Amino acid sequence: MNMIRSRTLAAALLAATPLALSGCAQSNAQETDRFAGVEIKTEQLADGVAVMFGAGGNIGVSYGPDGTVLIDDQFAPLTPKIQAAVAALGADPVKYLINTHWHGDHTGGNENFGKAGALIMAHDHVRERMLGIQKTGRGNDPASPKEALPVVTYHDGLKLHLNGDEVHVKHMRHAHTDGDSIIFWKKANVLHMGDLYFNKVTLPFIDLNSGGNARGVLAAAEKALKMGDENTKVIPGHGPMATKADLAEYRDMVKTVIGAVESAMAEGKSLEEIQAMKPAAKWDTNPKAFIKGDAFVEAVFKSLELPPHDESHHD
Repeated sequence: MNMIRSRTLAAALLAATPLALSGCAQSNAQETDRFAGVEIKTEQLADGVAVMFGAGGNIGVSYGPDGTVLIDDQFAPLTPKIQAAVAALGADPVKYLINTHWHGDHTGGNENFGKAGALIMAHDHVRERMLGIQKTGRGNDPASPKEALPVVTYHDGLKLHLNGDEVHVKHMRHAHTDGDSIIFWKKANVLHMGDLYFNKVTLPFIDLNSGGNARGVLAAAEKALKMGDENTKVIPGHGPMATKADLAEYRDMVKTVIGAVESAMAEGKSLEEIQAMKPAAKWDTNPKAFIKGDAFVEAVFKSLELPPHDESHHD
């Protein structure tokens, strides 16, 4: 699969949703027009915790007397609509912003929110990639403006004590990218998976050029399933709200496909031969999916060609 860079990814994911609009942004005016019909829809998940759906990655919101926390911010032209949706919750303007990873459909509004005074937080690799630092593959997009960059970065994670809850931010190594984080509200029992979990819209996207690896996606799902309980509400990176049972099915799918590809590779089969076996066909049911079966199988194959990451090694 020809792995694509974040802005192309963002456009493709937008095109794969019911919110798709025709055309590709060639200028700021055109980009604004492209998002003119997008509606930000809000769903209350718990007291002081909500999710917002628009175009791009799903947004988590935590709000209360200590300030408003936003998890991801979609595309820059949508910032006014997102701000209006936050205000409609009765929440203050965004004070803290956490990026689950560096792709543009999750960080596109960073510059706007940064200029508005939000403190941006993310994994170390998110800042590095937004700075344009080339770590793997073909590298990254051009450097982001200073105001868009995470100001607070972390390696393993962090914990926020805000609005009567504990917000646990945990890094998941080499999965969708090399800078993924999941966010768990302990009291509200809500888990935001970022693009470590696509619910009912596409097969997994493994960004190999950004340090992603199918093994890490499986490991992240395993770790996430140990958090919370059967009543945990799960926010996927894309798609509708989910349950822990839904996430477990996703984990099982990833595990099954990895196992099938691994076994075939051990038998000496080529990528093309394994793709012909259609190991992901059972789940490759959405004709509009961004990632189809052959592309997912290729990403798994290439992931397994790489040596496993040493868990004792901090990178």
